[in-house]
Amino acid sequence: MNISILKSQLALGEAALLLSEENTRYFTSFPSTNAALLVTKDTALYWTDSRYLEEAQRTVTGCDDVLELKTLKDSVAPAVVSCGAKSLLLEGARITVKRYETLRALFPSCTVDADRLDTLVDHIRAVKTDEEVAAVTRAQRIAETALRGLLPEIRPGAVERELQLMLDVAMLRGGAEALSFDTILISGSNTSKPHGVPTDKKIARGDFVTIDFGAVVRGYHSDMTRTFAVGEVSDKMKQVYDTVLAAQTAGLAALFPGKTGKEIDTVSRDVIAQAGFGECFGHGLGHGVGVEIHENPVLNQRSDWVLQQGHIVTVEPGIYLPGEFGVRIEDMALITPDGCRSLTDFEKDLIIL
Repeated sequence: MNISILKSQLALGEAALLLSEENTRYFTSFPSTNAALLVTKDTALYWTDSRYLEEAQRTVTGCDDVLELKTLKDSVAPAVVSCGAKSLLLEGARITVKRYETLRALFPSCTVDADRLDTLVDHIRAVKTDEEVAAVTRAQRIAETALRGLLPEIRPGAVERELQLMLDVAMLRGGAEALSFDTILISGSNTSKPHGVPTDKKIARGDFVTIDFGAVVRGYHSDMTRTFAVGEVSDKMKQVYDTVLAAQTAGLAALFPGKTGKEIDTVSRDVIAQAGFGECFGHGLGHGVGVEIHENPVLNQRSDWVLQQGHIVTVEPGIYLPGEFGVRIEDMALITPDGCRSLTDFEKDLIIL
């Protein structure tokens, strides 16, 4: 169990206090917008407010007790004293400066560390269990089914916003508990914006249509991008698409345990640069996916993360020509002992609708 891994990495006298929604859910599998989780070498206590308490007491496992959260001062501070903590670890990357100062004042008998816990949790979360992989895969299948149902609707005259809504509804009806993020569904010159926002633009013959979207299952996200053509493509559009596909294929083939995020990013980036489009690929190649849509490890030119078995990462190169069009293709892949296994089951050869 993941909470046991965190316990095993704490020293005697250390207590980890987790307050963020994503981390408290990750370690307990229980969703609450107001919770606290205190973990030491040999204990784990969970608090949530009265809105969630009954269900939490019924379903949370791995904790010694599930208690009502009133205030951190009244509920959590006494427990920190009782467990004899000398050092309190906080999620420095997930709390404001004001909250950090408040927490530090609440625990005057402890030294407060706002760095170590983020590192511990990031590395624990990066390695997925079989159950986590199954949840991500299920979310991906829901997203793919929704996209297949949308394809007949992508035609000249269709409106970006309306297609986005249709896709979102299809994912929710298909079993998603939520959307991974605001769906990107853009066409024509809008596709040159990597994170373009759907508009009232009508799709025209000769447009590229880029769709970046995902579903959430049991708290775990999926993420994929496909670019389609409507009616016809120019030679330049076909060249760009083929270059992105070659870069994406090369990036997936390079995924192995022991490789760094920078090394993988370089493999795909070199394919695009050699085709003459190096200046047109500005973002990183990919990122981890789990209880958050963007998490470690990352694949970019600054990443020294070393890939290992159990990591799930996206590979999503793109070429963007401002005022003309853009292309992005994205899959998720699970790192295995001898390479990777794609979690995406949707064709990538150019589809002309």
